Amino acid sequence: MSNLVTSVDREPALGLGRGIDAATPGRSTETELLASVPDRLFIAGRWEAGSSLRHLDVFDPATGGLLRRIADATPDDGARALDAAAAASEDWAQTAPRVRGEVLRSVFDLLMQRRDEAARLISLEMGKPLSEAAGEVAYGAEFLRWFAEEAVRISGRYGENPDGTGRMLVSRRPVGPSYLITPWNFPLAMATRKIAPALAAGCTAVVKPAELTPLSTLFLTQIFEEVGLPAGVLNVVTTSDAAGVSERIIGDPRLRKLSFTGSTRIGRILLKQAADTVLRTSMELGGNAAFVVFADADIDRAVEGAMTAKFRNSGQACTAANRFLVHSSIAAEFTRRLAARVADLRVGPGTEQGVEIGPLITHDAVDKVDQLVQDAVSRGAELATGGRRRDGVGSFYEPTVLAAVPSDSDILREEIFGPVATIVEFETEAEAVRLANHTEYGLVAYVYTEDLALAQRMIDRLDTGMMGVNVGAVSDASAPFGGVKQSGVGREGGIEGIQEYLSTKYTLIPGVLTTMSY
Repeated sequence: MSNLVTSVDREPALGLGRGIDAATPGRSTETELLASVPDRLFIAGRWEAGSSLRHLDVFDPATGGLLRRIADATPDDGARALDAAAAASEDWAQTAPRVRGEVLRSVFDLLMQRRDEAARLISLEMGKPLSEAAGEVAYGAEFLRWFAEEAVRISGRYGENPDGTGRMLVSRRPVGPSYLITPWNFPLAMATRKIAPALAAGCTAVVKPAELTPLSTLFLTQIFEEVGLPAGVLNVVTTSDAAGVSERIIGDPRLRKLSFTGSTRIGRILLKQAADTVLRTSMELGGNAAFVVFADADIDRAVEGAMTAKFRNSGQACTAANRFLVHSSIAAEFTRRLAARVADLRVGPGTEQGVEIGPLITHDAVDKVDQLVQDAVSRGAELATGGRRRDGVGSFYEPTVLAAVPSDSDILREEIFGPVATIVEFETEAEAVRLANHTEYGLVAYVYTEDLALAQRMIDRLDTGMMGVNVGAVSDASAPFGGVKQSGVGREGGIEGIQEYLSTKYTLIPGVLTTMSY
């Protein structure tokens, strides 16, 4: 038994939930899995209950049942986590890149050995189907492997200055202690996407997972401890007081980097707070992706891409296609085929085999989606399929297709974050570009056409940080993820991802050595 499990077992657990019934046939494995996840804060290499008498309850969105009762950090706990990160910062920065990379590679290996557990845990706390949860584990693990390799490729440059009077040395070093705030919709992958480059660069970190889905991050942290990560390099605070904890950490001058994934509204608040200490920031914020289908597109291929771009994770992704802009000559046929596919999707708890659409994260999320659908219908949108919430336990909404959506509908302006596809017709290329760019967001766009020149024009004209041509998913650990306009700043993933955690230092060395002694 690992030291981690031993240390957790020494103290009474804050509470294993009622969401999983150990007496129910076939469910004992889930009970054991939940019981194995630490229910405490991870600070300075130790699992601890924190200073609060409060606790944080984590619920199953498919049933409403309690999954786990865990520690609820206070701002003081957040400050102590930053104390630990600051204390470990110099030693970790001086740790050899190869050693840092091997730590990440070891976590990758162990996570892949435990991928079935990780996938089931994601499905339980977030609701996504097991097949998608397994995909998230594989995707999230790739950030560990990718940045394990990038840790040893941090480079600078050296050369003569233009007037020949000296040499310029450009080097890169870790930014310093970092605060990483992750969202609820990809609880494991968004943690690895931030933790891996930070640690690879030589930065220590405090991680605050989303209140709704903290268990996957605690599971991952357990693996980091098991592979021998030095105390204080990674610290995790789970809390219901995100504003209080974040304000305390961000206001501390020892913090040098803030990375956040979440809504644009919260991102703006954090950017204002970060300005006081001039923090390096990475912000992956909202999206309102256009999915443009031109007249020459392969309709079957476009429908297949639409199913991925819209209905993966029940539409709860910043990269989800919100607005389907379809040429008028094929709009009716595209709508018919898409609606037929959507009507056949199986809705249910993500942990059940064969389910394709899981619950939305909360009942409030269902309310928002339903309000957007009803607003569009009231303005004249045509309901091709779906359009209703599911009765009974859990927070389910029927997969929905809306055609002929009026331009003044709220659903075309707001991020839907639900399984609803909205179809708008266009006539010309210029109109398609205008409609696609008519949003404050600029994260990703999808374009379907068989015309390579047209696709190239869309690459040049669509205001987004990412784009897919004849594909419905673009995310890859080896590629830079991020947007323009109010979809955020900075990039995660790719060779660009580690640069977000490095500062650049220029040194001038005067004179030129003309002789050499042996």
